[in-house]
Amino acid sequence: MLKWGFALLIGLGTGLVGFFNSFAVENIAGFKLFMTTSLMSKHRYLDAFLAYAGANMCLAAAAAALCAFIAPAAAGSGIPEVKAYLNGVDAQHILAPSTLFVKIFGSILGVSAGFVVGKEGPMVHTGACIASLLGQGGSRKYHLTCTWLRYFKNDRDRRDMITCGAAAGVAAAFRAPVGGVLFALEEAATWWRSALLWRTFFTTAVVAIVLRVAIQFCATGGKCGLFGEGGLIMYDVSSANITYSASGIFAVLLMGAIAGILGSIYNYLVDKVVRTYSIINGKGAFSKISLVVTIALLTSCCYYFLPWIAYCIPCPSNSTVICPSVDESGEYKNFQCPPGYYNDLASLFLNTNDDAIRNLFSPRIIKEFHITSLFIYFATIYCLGIITYGIAIPSGLFIPVILAGAAYGRLFGRLFETITKLDRGLFALLGAASFLGGTMRMTVSICVILLELTNDLLLLPLVMLVLLVSKTVADSFNKGVYDQILKIKGLPYLEAHAEPYMRNLVTRDVVSGPLITFSGIEKVGNILHALHTTGHNGFPVIDEPPFSDAPELCGLVLRSHLLVLLKEKIFSRDRGFANPVIFQRISTLDFGKAGSGKEIKLEDLDIQEEEIDMYVDLHPITNASPYTVVETMSLAKAAILFRQHGLRHMCVVPKSQGRPPVVGILTRHDFMPEHVLGLYPDIKPHKWQ
Repeated sequence: MLKWGFALLIGLGTGLVGFFNSFAVENIAGFKLFMTTSLMSKHRYLDAFLAYAGANMCLAAAAAALCAFIAPAAAGSGIPEVKAYLNGVDAQHILAPSTLFVKIFGSILGVSAGFVVGKEGPMVHTGACIASLLGQGGSRKYHLTCTWLRYFKNDRDRRDMITCGAAAGVAAAFRAPVGGVLFALEEAATWWRSALLWRTFFTTAVVAIVLRVAIQFCATGGKCGLFGEGGLIMYDVSSANITYSASGIFAVLLMGAIAGILGSIYNYLVDKVVRTYSIINGKGAFSKISLVVTIALLTSCCYYFLPWIAYCIPCPSNSTVICPSVDESGEYKNFQCPPGYYNDLASLFLNTNDDAIRNLFSPRIIKEFHITSLFIYFATIYCLGIITYGIAIPSGLFIPVILAGAAYGRLFGRLFETITKLDRGLFALLGAASFLGGTMRMTVSICVILLELTNDLLLLPLVMLVLLVSKTVADSFNKGVYDQILKIKGLPYLEAHAEPYMRNLVTRDVVSGPLITFSGIEKVGNILHALHTTGHNGFPVIDEPPFSDAPELCGLVLRSHLLVLLKEKIFSRDRGFANPVIFQRISTLDFGKAGSGKEIKLEDLDIQEEEIDMYVDLHPITNASPYTVVETMSLAKAAILFRQHGLRHMCVVPKSQGRPPVVGILTRHDFMPEHVLGLYPDIKPHKWQ
């Protein structure tokens, strides 16, 4: 019941943050756009630009300052870090309370500043941080603790809760509860169980209910300011008729193939940009903020000045909405045009990202976007999306890719309008799907998220087709964007499949030494020496005569558990089994997973000289059933076993008798391509390595 209670709290927390995020962005960005539009209506064009660019640069500088001074780990999407954590990489500060704070407010400021970024990636990270904070019982540093929350202080339960948080983040960002579950299954989680599926589904259902209640509150007279239907993403692509033809299918296949190529180029360029920015960001806080402000100024110039080269188009006579638009967001922006005309590029650029996507997806707008305008918008968003990712603000990749893809699809539809009867809004949706498949390499979750966004099941076959084509084409060039960022950040992520060369190696070929072992009853001095001289986190425990008939593997003991014993000084002068009563001095929670920065360090120990020769009984804290593999097992098989069971250590035992009971220990490092190829440089790696 407590686990279901956690799922409820995660869903409530993430849903409320998702609503607050959208509420704040719509009001801040809406006020900025309203101010700009008002000045332009008075023909004060220079003042309008200064107000627009100045607001963007101030918002961007504030977002960058939060990341630079409070939580550098909050910069970027956050999805690669969550993926790495769920894969078993416990990196520092990625789920800390300060990271959560900066992720929420930095994302609001960054999206409001007009950057080509989304709040979807940061929402995944936000959900994971909320789940982590609950899972470790709050934060002692910020005096936010609750005793009853501390029952699940172990890696497996923490991973389960963070998986629920990641799914809740997607559900809160897109209002797509089923898509959130599938995202966690396909992209985020490494280990999956049916019980986790149910809890994740329950969490996203809670998020959907919270968002629906919030929207109802705002729609029935709640004081939500400029927050309206555009506040949470929901697009209407309800095409009247979807007719399939050979020419239409050909156009969709060609669109997917080209998007796969463009997506792989996008990933390649993002990789280069992120590597370059990491050098700039490494020079200090001033460099980070300067880079962010520069990109904000460049984005503002593109958004404001590019619409000036577009033609003024007469308002359509059969439009169901006001033309030109009079509010801060709309389909028909007047910009510098005379009465009765609108600027199609301004309708895309001088809008929030959500409204721009809604305009591109809209089936009501048939030919109101000129081909030249669509091409300019696509090229601008494509390039700005590349150069914006990697700066020191919370920034998601979903919205930039959907924006570029929707413009690409709409443009593609205009070019092929003579041979296909498919709707232009449908082409925009298929373009967005194809770009998402080409960059992120997800299929099932993207498909369901887009269907939940558009609320039209008739689109399912074409969306599936274009996703499969774009992903297949892009996979022949490089990896997905999140996999590339994981590699740039140096996070040792274990892939779901073993590399081909691992089939030709066995486990003993990659075991790195020397092996450090402890006796079942070990001297305090020997343990201290091993902890001081090695960075190992796990040590085999071997029982020898007179405690056993022959040397045998008793199990595995963790560094963190050894430090607890040494700090509490559970010692004895005689080399024998300890009295169980002594261990009652230690709480079970002391052996649980510590929160960020709360673990016991070697420097915290105060061991006296006379205690060095005393003994510690390791049996009570030893894992007596560690995972073991024989030394002749294929490395590929061992790698799959290691990943599927979420292990940190795997003992390698000898095949023959009469040898020491353990040959070595395999850790995540031993499966990394860099380690294996360093030992065997003659092996030909995969072309992507």
